[in-house]
Amino acid sequence: MIRILTAGESHGQALIGIVEGIPAGLEISAEYINFHLKRRQQGIGRGARMRIEEDKVEILSGVRFGKTMGSPIALIIKNKDWENWKKKMSVEEIEEKVEKITVPRPGHADLVGYFKYGFDDIRNVIERASARETAIRVACCSVVRKMLEEVGIFIGSHVVQIGQAKIEDRAKLDRKVQSLIRKEKGAFEISIEADKSEVRCLDKEVEVEMINIIKKAMKEGDTVGGVFEVFITGVPIGLGSYVQWDKRLDGLLAQAIMSIQAIKGVEIGFAFENAGKFGSEVHDEIFIKDGRIYRKTNRAGGLEGGVTNGQPIILRSAMKPISTVVKGLSSVDLATGESVKSRYERSDFCAVPSASVIAEAVVAPVIANALLEKFGGDSIDELKRNFKNAIFSVW
Repeated sequence: MIRILTAGESHGQALIGIVEGIPAGLEISAEYINFHLKRRQQGIGRGARMRIEEDKVEILSGVRFGKTMGSPIALIIKNKDWENWKKKMSVEEIEEKVEKITVPRPGHADLVGYFKYGFDDIRNVIERASARETAIRVACCSVVRKMLEEVGIFIGSHVVQIGQAKIEDRAKLDRKVQSLIRKEKGAFEISIEADKSEVRCLDKEVEVEMINIIKKAMKEGDTVGGVFEVFITGVPIGLGSYVQWDKRLDGLLAQAIMSIQAIKGVEIGFAFENAGKFGSEVHDEIFIKDGRIYRKTNRAGGLEGGVTNGQPIILRSAMKPISTVVKGLSSVDLATGESVKSRYERSDFCAVPSASVIAEAVVAPVIANALLEKFGGDSIDELKRNFKNAIFSVW
């Protein structure tokens, strides 16, 4: 099974990742990984850090002559900003005094991390809890993503809401999404189109509204969140299982997306909308034509009983506004016990477009593990042979 482990601090020397369990013979390159790393850094509302870092990955092990060897793959992304943080983030003890951070930001891991680990400096929390960690996660997951693409499974995403600006015409959006996923690269065609927008929105009019809301947040020293959707196409019937709670694919996918910093909600398909309807209005009826079973709708989001049903998987996720607010919020100085305004740590004003790209990445290992569990394969060729016998439903 595929396992991913990451290490590194936001302002440390580098971010490190290890990917274990990738079958041998998969063609992979730093160029492919860097393509997705660049997508993660796009979008209006990103902070000053994006002007410093131009994330580039280096493959250290597990790949020879452009193909995986079946052994662990080690990746590294060096932090350019490390040059400015050598003293503050020194591995070795230094004589020079470094100012300690003792004022936590509401909504961040600052306060809980401070007490959990018994720190006297919140800097230790900030460095690892930071969303900077997602850079190496995207790199690692991109290797897995490439494996899925070899068998025709593609992942894509787009943003449907930022602040109060959201796409209201669902029928029009669904028609556009369906026309895109029928193309060669399936769900990734959604991303190809969405990446043309600064906010990764498929509706040009709503895009303008979203940009204006982000600009307003920037002007007022505030932050703004939103909602995005992730689609996965090419998935056969039967991935996941209902026989044990921890094998249900919907739970595993939700956990993967919830692990992204600032994500506070996930729904499969249109769960919250469906909750207000009768069952006869919600469940996807089953039809048969010429001996083939198919559905006319996909309100379940491609999953029933924690198992894929052959339709595209749809995941909707809510991202809260970033915790670091320039104008500050009420807090407490943990060193003095005095009430103060929260401190400002360089951050984004809106990271919803970036989060949607990260979500594309983190769901890849979940799908890949379910795929390997069902079809197996120590080499990519063996996996592809086994996968040919998969049963698909009609979309």
